[in-house]
Amino acid sequence: MKESQNKIIVFDAVAIQKKIYTIRGEQVMLDSGLAEFYGIETRTLNQAVKRNIERFPSDFMFIFSKKEIEQMVSQNVIPSKSHFGGAAPFAFTEQGVAMLSSVLKSERAIEVNILITCAFVQLREIISTHKKVGAKLKELESKLKEHDDQIVQIIKIINQLMTPPVSPKKKIGFTID
Repeated sequence: MKESQNKIIVFDAVAIQKKIYTIRGEQVMLDSGLAEFYGIETRTLNQAVKRNIERFPSDFMFIFSKKEIEQMVSQNVIPSKSHFGGAAPFAFTEQGVAMLSSVLKSERAIEVNILITCAFVQLREIISTHKKVGAKLKELESKLKEHDDQIVQIIKIINQLMTPPVSPKKKIGFTID
């Protein structure tokens, strides 16, 4: 975190990326993390969202189930269920975070939204790179297996060539027809 000239606190991408979780196959940020970045209380953020709920369809924001909260606790993402103060937290997708800028109309909200959007983009690029590297590794592994099989065949052929052929022994003596 650092302060800019306008006294607006700016977060680096790493700090933001640490607050992005994968839940239900979506990359999301929790209401508490967003409220921290915006410099407001979580309940204030949630009230603004509830007043404008039509702007947040299910692919922009969803509410955690009890099972998801338990998973977050078991994976040490949050210290305990009481971390949320008894309310199920809101999880915002990248589009939901972008929509927050129209609900929270402050300079800080605009600046934070830009930073968070950039962090989501960087995270997507990192994930894409990891997938590409994984695909390349599988490709190399496959080629190595092919080469291993070919080397085994070559060694068998070399061993056969090194072993002299067994010729039938000539019988000594006379044969009568």
